[in-house]
Amino acid sequence: MIIMNENELVERDLKRDVWQEALDAVRSIKAGNVGTIHAIDIKPFPVAEARNKTGLSQAKFAELLGVSVRTLQDWEQGRRQPSRAAASLIQIAKKRPDVLNEIFG
Repeated sequence: MIIMNENELVERDLKRDVWQEALDAVRSIKAGNVGTIHAIDIKPFPVAEARNKTGLSQAKFAELLGVSVRTLQDWEQGRRQPSRAAASLIQIAKKRPDVLNEIFG
């Protein structure tokens, strides 16, 4: 994934001709070129991966960690980072989901 700062984005956009891009897209569609699908490998954030391994819902996993569902969602989507204590539990859940299910299940 390429991450550009604002100056790089502006520079890139100044070089684009969006009207020509739109016209080319319409011509391509009319010609029957509907495009291709590119498969990409998207790995979930470690928190989501750990929760998936436990088989718990977001609500149950958040309760187990002692956080709100919203906080868990922020972690799973990479908007925020868990505390060190929560990160430790998440590591356990990721490596040994059976342990969490045994203790808290």
